[in-house]
Amino acid sequence: MSTKASRSAARLMLAPAVILLLGWMLVPLTLTLIFSFQRYLPLRGGFQGWVGFENYVRFVTSSAFWPSVQATVIIVGGVLLITVTLGILLAILLDQPMWGQGVVRILVIAPFFVMPTVSGLVWKNMFMDPNNGLLSHLWRSFGADPIIWLSDASMLSIILIVSWQWLPFATLILLTAIQSLDSEQLEAAEMDGAPVLSRFWHIILPHLSRAITIVILIQTIFLLAIFAEIFVTTQGSFGTRTLTYLIFQRVLESQNVGLGSAGGIYAVILANIFALFLMRIVGKNLDR
Repeated sequence: MSTKASRSAARLMLAPAVILLLGWMLVPLTLTLIFSFQRYLPLRGGFQGWVGFENYVRFVTSSAFWPSVQATVIIVGGVLLITVTLGILLAILLDQPMWGQGVVRILVIAPFFVMPTVSGLVWKNMFMDPNNGLLSHLWRSFGADPIIWLSDASMLSIILIVSWQWLPFATLILLTAIQSLDSEQLEAAEMDGAPVLSRFWHIILPHLSRAITIVILIQTIFLLAIFAEIFVTTQGSFGTRTLTYLIFQRVLESQNVGLGSAGGIYAVILANIFALFLMRIVGKNLDR
């Protein structure tokens, strides 16, 4: 049983790590907040005075602000829909006994370890190129004209690229949850004559509810900051400019760190709104 002295010693040993972690998180956030109230142009004279909330008003009143928020929400929602749905199906499939099961699982999980820039370039040049891409050759084999994916179906293209990268993560979490399911429940339901869809809907899916909410929470936090895939494919064109990419463009075009910092604070607020909303859902599922 722990004593007061042992608890104090534990806190003392943990203190350096906690202080370092807080500094690592809070110092950049504090500097971003400070810069957001300044007109700071590092390539054109540096600090040029405090401007109050001018950067915030200028950023939010931009004609590109709300379309970028809308694009962010659409991409996040589309990726979550694909990864959760296919993740459940793949997890159920990978849980079945098969030859070379270990190799198949490694191949399914492998895309998660590919850098976002690399996956974006691979999809852009090998799959979605209108002249030499694999999808173009597939279209031609059916006698159809190839789709110029990154312009005619730009939003769908980004969603597919990002989903391909995040599907292994969802599959791994959901596979772990399925493997923790008591097989006796499924066997009993099968012996009672319950059809496959009924067993999935009433036994497997409720068991996966916690894992699904965790997948949605973690993926949403990371997907709100999607940037690399857009940068190497559409560069924000054709309606794919997300909030993160808009911040990058504003800083690059105006060389105004203050304006970009204000956009960063908006991004933090948006991420926290999503996180709080999702945490309520996760909390309800974890309390069941």
